[in-house]
Amino acid sequence: MKVTILGSGTSTGVPMVGCRCRVCTSDDPKDRRTRASLLIRHGGRNILVDTSTDLRRQALREGLDRVDAVLFTHPHADHVNGIDDLRGFHFLHKEVVPCYASPATFETLLTGFRYIFVESGGSGYTPLLSAHEVSAPFDLFGLTAIPIPLEHGKSTATGFRIGTFAYLTDCSAIPASSLPLLEGLDVLVMDGLRWTPHPFHFNIEAAIAAVEPIKPGRVVLTHLTHEVLHSEQAKLPPGFEFAYDGMAFDVL
Repeated sequence: MKVTILGSGTSTGVPMVGCRCRVCTSDDPKDRRTRASLLIRHGGRNILVDTSTDLRRQALREGLDRVDAVLFTHPHADHVNGIDDLRGFHFLHKEVVPCYASPATFETLLTGFRYIFVESGGSGYTPLLSAHEVSAPFDLFGLTAIPIPLEHGKSTATGFRIGTFAYLTDCSAIPASSLPLLEGLDVLVMDGLRWTPHPFHFNIEAAIAAVEPIKPGRVVLTHLTHEVLHSEQAKLPPGFEFAYDGMAFDVL
């Protein structure tokens, strides 16, 4: 299984519009971050996690020619507003793309993007995506995908575990009941927004503390703001690193 970080940035992206801070003006390409999303390749299938606002740009950068499924973590704009970019794959391959998310996430998606999920009478438009509510492990092209309930400030989000890999973006706490679902990980990609605290996200210090009972082999912090220079990962403890757009690794 090959995992690619399509986007490692927070909701504003980095550089942020109008900002002239040290990160937004950095010459390091790893400090240029599109909105957070992920690609999993396995057995000839391409599985997206979230359709970020920058999905078109990310797909072109990675040479992505098809999408076989989408996992949605939550319905915030920076994670779902690229959903229209999935239409291009449908136009090419004429296949309805299955999407998986919690019931609460689909409640929002089916309100804002009903036209892409439900046949519109008389318009000639047919569904391009299919909605599959998940709250328990499910089969995904021979892989077992495990939804991981997370707290995201006063709301919730869903992480996903596949094999020894897990992706936990946009979270401020991991419920005690979710910790057993994260045992034995080789790689964990998780929210580590910035150095200073935030009410709806782990900051870097809190992310490091939250990982302690999980003890994964490797931790990649993502959803990074313009507070964080990539070169500052030297400050992180052993086993931790910052994500960057296009970062890729294999997971057994």
